[in-house]
Amino acid sequence: MKDKLEIDDVDLEIIRRLRENSKLTYKEIAEAMGISIGAAYNRIKRLEEYGVIRGYTINIDYSKLGYDLTAIIMLQVDGPHIVEVEEKLAKYEENMSVYDVTGDFDVVVIAKVKDREHLNKLVKGILTIPHVKRTVTSIALSVVKENFTR
Repeated sequence: MKDKLEIDDVDLEIIRRLRENSKLTYKEIAEAMGISIGAAYNRIKRLEEYGVIRGYTINIDYSKLGYDLTAIIMLQVDGPHIVEVEEKLAKYEENMSVYDVTGDFDVVVIAKVKDREHLNKLVKGILTIPHVKRTVTSIALSVVKENFTR
């Protein structure tokens, strides 16, 4: 298997449609795109085999579940322990994304929390992780675009 899959406009259109609605059937995709059901099936299976499509999920409105705050938490971590800290951060249910970044900080976490008290506990918990030197937290005031999956 090649490391990189060649993607054409048909593949990109299939991906776009599945991002909008992962419940679409092969038949619905084929009819909408003017291709055969077999072609839709084969292309989707190929995209799955190469890991382009890693799974199917739902897009949740977390505010309707009571998670009204989005926090951006930037961390400075002792260099040799960054991966170890990131692995611990990835296990927190509130943490939707954990990024290894360049710049003044080593790690950025995007978290969904219910309220300030929840955020306070989360940040204090993060600060107890060995090798975390410092955190800086911002709260999103409004959401312009968001598409998280858990």
